[in-house]
Amino acid sequence: MRGRMSEAERAGTSRTDKSARLLAGRYRLGDVLGRGGMGTVWRAEDETLGRTVAVKELRFPGNIDEEEKRRLITRTLREAKAIARIRNNSAVTVYDVVEEDDRPWIVMELVEGKSLAEAIREDGLLEPKRAAEVGLAILDVLRSAHREGILHRDVKPSNVLIAEDGRVVLTDFGIAQVEGDPSITSTGMLVGAPSYISPERARGHKPGPAADLWSLGGLLYAAVEGTPPYDKGSAIATLTAVMTESLEEPKNAGPLRDVIYGLLNKDPAQRLDDAGARALLNKVIHAPDPADEPADATKVVPLPAQPDEGSRRGAQGAGGRRGEEAGSGCAERCVPCARPPSGRARPVPRPRPGPSRAAPAGPRRAPPVRPPRRGPPGRAPPPRRRPVGRARPPQRARGRVPPPARRTAPREPAAPAGPSCRRRTCRPSRAPGTAHRRGAAPDAGRHRGDRGAGRARHRTRPHPRR
Repeated sequence: MRGRMSEAERAGTSRTDKSARLLAGRYRLGDVLGRGGMGTVWRAEDETLGRTVAVKELRFPGNIDEEEKRRLITRTLREAKAIARIRNNSAVTVYDVVEEDDRPWIVMELVEGKSLAEAIREDGLLEPKRAAEVGLAILDVLRSAHREGILHRDVKPSNVLIAEDGRVVLTDFGIAQVEGDPSITSTGMLVGAPSYISPERARGHKPGPAADLWSLGGLLYAAVEGTPPYDKGSAIATLTAVMTESLEEPKNAGPLRDVIYGLLNKDPAQRLDDAGARALLNKVIHAPDPADEPADATKVVPLPAQPDEGSRRGAQGAGGRRGEEAGSGCAERCVPCARPPSGRARPVPRPRPGPSRAAPAGPRRAPPVRPPRRGPPGRAPPPRRRPVGRARPPQRARGRVPPPARRTAPREPAAPAGPSCRRRTCRPSRAPGTAHRRGAAPDAGRHRGDRGAGRARHRTRPHPRR
């Protein structure tokens, strides 16, 4: 274990103890790695196995009663048991527990490195991808602890160690709550860092695994922003902000924004769970870095918009005309070049001003289709009727077939009226006594007394053109 315990970043630099005390006849104490509120961590040498270990010593304040001493001893032993039950590479390993001077000493693994709080203070803020890697390692430890019924309840940057090889270790299970064990915290008291205490714990409700996930969200916020969330300077103001105020927008979170907001949801029922947080953290970790992508990398890009057929045709026509104009420029500029072999000068065509005759853009419109004439079922549609005496106009395309020539032949003179008709405007037949209408009887309309036939004859014959 690294020499920093709870509030370890306040301990300062490492110091050396010259006593070289031998603990339990086996562990020789060396330098002091860190001091916290409830103990001191020593670097020690295991003379039996020949390895370097970390030894945590429980210290009692001067004005403490026996009841408080008993509570601290019980908490230390509970921490050792909780750590021993967790099987995870990101959890510190406990080797031994010895009793010396009427108090327990915990012998555990020594992690060479520094805490996350020291790394932020000395090296600067973490990049979102590195913060996601740290968060995922802590999430693995919390999942293993929750399966064993253990709540850490004190996840914060000072309790996370970053080894020299990059390994992330979660330490200090001193205030962990083990399922089935009686509580050793006094009624109405909270133990932990106020900025990382979940709202349900601040209200005095029974915490669950979601409380540790809240603390993980606060740790990620501090890793990319440099300050803990909801920090107001005092414990009461900070706890009030945790319960009532909204989260200040993180400026450097980047792709971690959804993870932070999901874990810092005040409602534990709607808070991001282990599976959801794990998926989002893996997405941030495995996201491609644009800076590392080569310039000639193969990509899948959408095709550009293609012009329609009418626009392409118009462009081709305009291009062809431009080519013809460029080719005939010599004839327009040089008169001798346009002279034919016969010796006569060829007139040079002049360009006519006017709009371009390029094909209109867009597809051509098809002529409207007229619905067929419908008749009785099983019979062909009847022909369209036209007035008598009117010729059918020729079917010709507009602008292509010239109109028919007008009649200029002289008309035949009208024959004089015959004796069988009194009206001068009536033109009789070529021979007297014949009928005006084709197919009529020879004697029809010959006599003056046949008024009915005469009226019928005048009524049915067309009037001559003037």
